[in-house]
Amino acid sequence: MEDATSRNMKPAEVLDFWFPDDGHHLTTEAHKQFWIWRMQGHADEAICENFAELTKAAAKGQLDDWADTPNGRLALIIALDQFPRSLWRDSPAAYGQDIKSASLALEGLENGDYDALDHVWEKQFCLIAISHCEGPDHLQRMDRLVEEAKKLLMLAPEHLSPVYQMGIDQNERVREIISRYGRHPHRNNILGRLSTRAEETYINHGKFPHQRSP
Repeated sequence: MEDATSRNMKPAEVLDFWFPDDGHHLTTEAHKQFWIWRMQGHADEAICENFAELTKAAAKGQLDDWADTPNGRLALIIALDQFPRSLWRDSPAAYGQDIKSASLALEGLENGDYDALDHVWEKQFCLIAISHCEGPDHLQRMDRLVEEAKKLLMLAPEHLSPVYQMGIDQNERVREIISRYGRHPHRNNILGRLSTRAEETYINHGKFPHQRSP
């Protein structure tokens, strides 16, 4: 199959796919479906069919120059954070680009690229990338994300407030999990990590933040 870079793929191809101009923001229900399709695995087939080579190219660092613009940075974050979770679902590679995507998102918060994005749903995916990444500073990042999510709620259209209130709730829930376990325990089996007894109880309970529906 032809390499993504040889086809000269552009950030707009990712953004047009991930953020279609289909009126999803016009009603609360349509916007809930926007999130369900992306966050509950329904996008897997389309990503694997249309963006497999692009995802691999992003993972190899071949699309790093996309981060030179705010929209390009967002597209690269999607390609590094969201697409691998579909292309390599249930394998360690699904999380292999988390450090890089979180770093790009954090840098965007500092250099103005995040603020330059037009829509709250675009900004939300930057925050998601930061929350996904495990590491020694994870709890501190979650503290910041809770505050950033509150700002997004203030920016969201009024009829979409319930959706972005859930964004706050989601970050608070993830913060609670990181505070308790220091990592995302639901990944332990995939990553070959031993679970503590407390983590086993949590895993067996099965109510993971990423599986919550709007």
